[in-house]
Amino acid sequence: MNTNKSPTFKKDWRHRLYVIIYEADTPSGKLFDVVLLWVILLSVVLVMLESVEEYNIQYRNFFNVAEWVITVLFTIEYVARIIAVRQPMRYIFSFYGLIDFLSTIPKYVSLLFVGTLVLVALRALRLLRVFRILKLHHYVGESQFLIQALRASRTKITVFLFAIVVICIVLGTVMYVVEDRESGFTSIPKSIYWAIVTLTTVGYGDIAPQSTLGQLIASFIMILGYAIIAIPTGIVTSELTRSQQLGQTFNTQSCPTCSAEGHRADARHCYRCGNPLE
Repeated sequence: MNTNKSPTFKKDWRHRLYVIIYEADTPSGKLFDVVLLWVILLSVVLVMLESVEEYNIQYRNFFNVAEWVITVLFTIEYVARIIAVRQPMRYIFSFYGLIDFLSTIPKYVSLLFVGTLVLVALRALRLLRVFRILKLHHYVGESQFLIQALRASRTKITVFLFAIVVICIVLGTVMYVVEDRESGFTSIPKSIYWAIVTLTTVGYGDIAPQSTLGQLIASFIMILGYAIIAIPTGIVTSELTRSQQLGQTFNTQSCPTCSAEGHRADARHCYRCGNPLE
């Protein structure tokens, strides 16, 4: 009797855990996401405060204890995510799975390698997990519209970026010929760097043309930069408008097999692996 009920109980237990962790349209799922969101934000704030030397000296013990508490919570959550999915390896080697792992290990690694600045960067990766948490119902539709628009625009944006690279190489080479070495244009790569900085309207000022012809070319590049900035915005905006006109709606459901998210509201099977959704 007990033997027959055991697999069912295990399945129901894993299913409930899966709903809490991976679903955001249930009260327990929303509560889990909100709590996790605050823990992530708190951990990032602690990373920033710890980098301030006077705070680090004065509150070193507090930062250490708080980081251990957060690390333990993230570890429990990471293990729970592995247990809840049907194919753990898919989650472990997925983008968010790797982010979860990298954001969990810094404190453990610090036991072996003391004073490693790389660990600070890994702890800051926790902020990327916010994108997963913001799959709450009133965000999921807008986020999917934006993702679809970016996917539909990737070919146009790739061609645009390639054209920008070509323009920067050509203009950088021209400036290398026009300007003297005393102006800072000592090589073609450095001249290309100047062209990129000028075209993007950043203007560090570490290199500046001195000749009249060079300044004329620089003025042309600056004006061109303003026009170029608007192009990718227009591309994405047009695709975003087209996606919204299709009237598709999305839900917060996550595939229990491959953990894929962003399914259409009427979807019955996962768009990535084809397995049925819960």
